[in-house]
Amino acid sequence: MSSKAFASQADLEEKKATFAELGEGAYAYTTEGDPNSGVIVGDDGVMVVDARATPVLAAELVAAIRTVTDKPIRWVVLTHYHAVRVLGASAYGAEHIVASEGTLELIRERGAQDWASEVQRFPRLFRSAETVPGLTWPTITFETRMTVRLGTREVQILHPGRGHTKGDTIVWLPEQRILYSGDLVEYGATPYAGDAYFTDWPGTLTKLAAMKPAKLVPGRGDALMSADDSLAAIDGTRRFVAELHQAVRQGRTEGHALKRVFDDVHRALEPRYGKWVIFEHCLPFDVSRSYDEAGGIADPRVWTAERDVEMWQALQSAPPS
Repeated sequence: MSSKAFASQADLEEKKATFAELGEGAYAYTTEGDPNSGVIVGDDGVMVVDARATPVLAAELVAAIRTVTDKPIRWVVLTHYHAVRVLGASAYGAEHIVASEGTLELIRERGAQDWASEVQRFPRLFRSAETVPGLTWPTITFETRMTVRLGTREVQILHPGRGHTKGDTIVWLPEQRILYSGDLVEYGATPYAGDAYFTDWPGTLTKLAAMKPAKLVPGRGDALMSADDSLAAIDGTRRFVAELHQAVRQGRTEGHALKRVFDDVHRALEPRYGKWVIFEHCLPFDVSRSYDEAGGIADPRVWTAERDVEMWQALQSAPPS
């Protein structure tokens, strides 16, 4: 395996943004495999689902919103804590920033470290990073579910279980059966699992499938505009997570070191998933976390900028063992 540019540092090409209407007052803002956001327009205001990485990038989403409504942006929902999804929140001027209790715990525990780590991984996505005023803190938190009424529109905000992180949150429009899944579900993009709970994730996805969404906005990838495509995206994510963790567990059971396990997993998964967006970026982080979990480390260790580089050099830059 040849040496690869660290994470997404070589990914500098700007991506085309699409602002698509899913149903009356429900929109997806997608950018060719970059992190997605959602927009819900109610009678008395607007809700944004995931805030983007910086205020400058958030301003692009605000501009898109203004093409369909001049109502105030009152709510921002964080589907989980990763800097690339939350640090643009100040640009919206929202009254309420909503997150799960698990997400708040992650901000407290590793907010600053994750910020430094992700800026290093995704330089293009943190354009104008100097405009970020600080960590994004929720004004409202919830344990498992809450309901917001945007006038007559009901919006359910749910923590269905652990998976991508311990605080994963989905946004559900029950009347239209539209689901904003955050990074619990990806489409044509590799799930990042560096902070994941592999044992729980498939079961959490089963709960999402049982909701039978008619349309789904994944964390990355195109919005899914049918029930069949929505369920296929959920199943594809579940399959990737399960296959990876099974392969890592087998390697660990056989006594192999992390580097050997990574090489074996890469060889096994690349034919099926290698063309998914950010496959090479995500896989070292995913295997590292899976290896920890298989070895009894229940909660993800904190990623720092230094740990990122150390791990990358050990797995992606070194020749196969």
